[in-house]
Amino acid sequence: MLIPKKGTTAKPAADPEAVALRAVAFVVSDEDMLARFVALTGCGGDELRARLADPAFLGGVLDFVLGDEGLATAFAAGEELTPEDLAAVRAKLP
Repeated sequence: MLIPKKGTTAKPAADPEAVALRAVAFVVSDEDMLARFVALTGCGGDELRARLADPAFLGGVLDFVLGDEGLATAFAAGEELTPEDLAAVRAKLP
């Protein structure tokens, strides 16, 4: 998992919950990635939809993305963030 470097901060416009919701969309957009997420968390389908407003759950989704360097790099690039920025965004959620 990526850890923000000391003294780094995410771009000011990076709303943590909005970024995390886009991470959910990123995860569910790929069947294999979604299957891995469900296998690791036990959370899928209706439960996933029900927890979209839970900041702790959204933090967990970012943990999942950050736990795989390839996923973190791909998602961060799509967000015009660095993986370190993404880790800093994650740090703003419970």
